[in-house]
Amino acid sequence: MSSGGPPDEEQTLTAAAVPDRTIEGFHAHIYYAPPTKPVAERIRLALALQFSVVLGRWHDVPVGPHGQAMYQVAFAPEEFARVVPWLMLHREGLSILVHPLTGDDYEDHATHSLWLGTPLPLRLEVLREHRASDG
Repeated sequence: MSSGGPPDEEQTLTAAAVPDRTIEGFHAHIYYAPPTKPVAERIRLALALQFSVVLGRWHDVPVGPHGQAMYQVAFAPEEFARVVPWLMLHREGLSILVHPLTGDDYEDHATHSLWLGTPLPLRLEVLREHRASDG
């Protein structure tokens, strides 16, 4: 693989195999347990005051692929460079899943996501079943 020159054959084949996707936005899922809900509340308030985000409802019980209580934070691609570094520094020990919105919920959660803190198990079969029923 050369640097600075034209792409070699391997790079060209790899790039051709990856479908072009558009990221329409991002979700951050802030996970909490009953004892850590006050921490999640502080993070939620700070996000609302400092960033252009849309805050989702509190889910005190598992919902969809999320096996633990959480709330969702939606934000535009332009906010990623501000929101995600802030979450890195201010998550106060909570686990956070960040994923893009490409139109493929399964891939967005399973493959294209990143974790801040300890990764938690996801119930991806819920998204796989939804994906199969759409196809």
